[in-house]
Amino acid sequence: MLNLTELIKDWPCTVSGGEFRVAVTGITENSTRVKKGFIFVARKGSRNDGALYIDEALERGAVAIVIESLYSKEMPAEIPVITVPDCRRFIAHASARLAGNPASRLQVIAVTGTNGKTTVTHFIGQLLSHLGERTAVIGTTGLFIDGVRTDVELPQMTTLPAEYLHPLLKACEQQAVTHVILEASSLGLSSHRLDACEIDVGVLLNIGTDHYEEHGGKSCYIQAKKKLFQMVDTMVINSDDLECMEMAKDCPAPIVYFGTDLSADVQLSILDSQLMIPGHYNRMNALAAVSVLLVMGYRLEEVLPYCALLRLPEGRLQRVERDGVTVYIDYAHTPDALHAVLHTLSHLCYGRLITVFGCGGERDKGKRAEMGELAVLYSSSVIVTSDNPRNEDPAAIIQDIMEGFGGDCSAIEAVLDRKYAIRKAIFSAAPGDIVLIAGKGHEKTQHTSEGLLPFSDYDEAAQALLEKTTSPQS
Repeated sequence: MLNLTELIKDWPCTVSGGEFRVAVTGITENSTRVKKGFIFVARKGSRNDGALYIDEALERGAVAIVIESLYSKEMPAEIPVITVPDCRRFIAHASARLAGNPASRLQVIAVTGTNGKTTVTHFIGQLLSHLGERTAVIGTTGLFIDGVRTDVELPQMTTLPAEYLHPLLKACEQQAVTHVILEASSLGLSSHRLDACEIDVGVLLNIGTDHYEEHGGKSCYIQAKKKLFQMVDTMVINSDDLECMEMAKDCPAPIVYFGTDLSADVQLSILDSQLMIPGHYNRMNALAAVSVLLVMGYRLEEVLPYCALLRLPEGRLQRVERDGVTVYIDYAHTPDALHAVLHTLSHLCYGRLITVFGCGGERDKGKRAEMGELAVLYSSSVIVTSDNPRNEDPAAIIQDIMEGFGGDCSAIEAVLDRKYAIRKAIFSAAPGDIVLIAGKGHEKTQHTSEGLLPFSDYDEAAQALLEKTTSPQS
C-alpha cells in the first residue's frame, strides 16, 4: 500500500480534482478487477476505450482514475483524475512500486526470440534448480516453481501485463524464490509490460517471420525485440542467426555469443554427448541456457553434468506411443519452428511421417502457404486442419495453407474438425510411423469465433491411440 502522492511524485503527470493523499492498494486497467483502494487506468485500446468503464470502476471502489487525455464527463469531487503521457508506461511503474519493486531483489532472466522461448526458460530453470537455486519460470505454459506447475489465476499470455507480473514476483520472493526466468514476447516488450522490471540477463534466440503483421512489418517487430537490449545488464545472443547478429550491432549492453562457430564465446561442441533430447534446435536451446548460467558466474564443469537431465516442457516434442505408432505433439506454429521439428522427425522416422497442422486466425497470413510447402516437403502425408481460427473462417485459413502445396496431391487432405483430423492421422498410421500434431502444443483450449473451447492435442492423440488398439477393425 502506498499513498497516491508517493506513487506519482516521480512521474510526469497532472492531477485534477479529488483528494490525492489517499491510500492505494492496487492498480488495474480491467474494470472487473477493481477493488476498494485501486487505481483504474482508463486506457484506450485497439478495440475498447477504458473511459467507457470508469463508472463501473468507481462503483467497485476505485480511488483514482488515470487517463491520457482530458475527460469531459463530470467526476465525483473526491476522485482525483491523473493525466499521464502513456498509460502503459505508468501502469508498469505503479505496479512495480506497489509490489515493492521485487525484481530489484531477484535475479531475473528474460528470453526473447521468435522460437524457443518456452524451452529455453525451462532449461535455465532446470539447470538452476539442479544447482540448488529456487527458481520460477513464467511464460506461455504458466508458472512453474522448481519445475512444478503452480495454479494461479493469470491471463494466458506469453509475457504478463505489469499489473499481474509484479504481484507475482512479490509472491515468488515470499516463497523464497531467488531466480525468475520469464519469456519476453515482442508484444510484451512493445507494450511496455516489462518497463519497470529490472532484468539481469537477456537472451536473444532467433528472428523468424511470425508477428510481422501484428507489429506493422518486420522493422517494427525487430525494434520491439531490441527494446530488451536497453533493459538488461548483459545480453546472450545467438551468433548463428544473421538477423540477431545485425541487431547486436546496436546493443549497448555487454554481449556473450553462443553458436556453432569457433568465434562464439560459448560453442555448441561443449554439449557433445550431453543431451538426451533430439534436434539441432534443441541443442542450440540448451546451449543458450548454459550460456546464461556462465554469465551468472557458474563454471562450465558445474553445469555440464546436469545437461543430460534436461527435459522438454509440455507440448514440445511431447511423445505418446502405443503399439509401434509414435505421436509427437509440438507447439511449432511458425515456418522456422515447423521446419526444425519436421527435419528432426524425418531423421527419427523409419516408416511414414504423417503431419497434422493448421494456422492460427488473425495472425500472420504470409506464413500459411510457406508452412504448407514445408509440411508436404518432409511428410509422407499431410492433413490440414483448424488451429485457433479465432474470428476468421477456418476454411479460408486452410485454403491459404493449401496454396503452398502447389497443386493437387493425393497425399494431402483437408479435415476441418481438428479432433477428426487427429483421429484420421492416427488410425491411418502403421507400426514404425510417426504422427506429428503441430501448432497448439500444451494448449488446453481452442480459440474459435464461439469463444474458448476445451481441447487438448495430447488428450485427443492418447484417446485415438487407445481406440485404435481396442477397435475391432484394427
